[in-house]
Amino acid sequence: MARILIVDDDPAVQATIKILLDRAGHSVVGASDGRKGLAIFEAGDFDLLLLDIFMPGMDGLETMRLIHAQQPLIPIIVISGRPITPDPASGPDFLSMATKLGAISSLQKPFKPAALLAAVAGCLEAAKRSSSSSIQAGDIASGP
Repeated sequence: MARILIVDDDPAVQATIKILLDRAGHSVVGASDGRKGLAIFEAGDFDLLLLDIFMPGMDGLETMRLIHAQQPLIPIIVISGRPITPDPASGPDFLSMATKLGAISSLQKPFKPAALLAAVAGCLEAAKRSSSSSIQAGDIASGP
């Protein structure tokens, strides 16, 4: 099915996501921080990224920015264990911020396996529709 890169500094979260996605038929690679994730991304060919926002070293927002600079259409799902705060005075909602910066979807940890699988399927389907429509538009533009 799809090649997916998981970038999360929590080995238990990374292992759990990997098991769920492996069982769903995907090929999954993991990285423990943003720098390692970026290096793996640059060396591989991935269909989707799952990216933790808060990691030591290079955080998820910076990693996402660098990845989008290289491959703007790669679908990214951001994940975070920090609570979403409805009160703007108590701090920003980083999951919403990440989606405004280019992530396709976001998940609040802990999330249910079904929510993860639905987000992955939705992102992959949206990416497939997007790439097929750009191919069709390219075919029309380069016609006879």
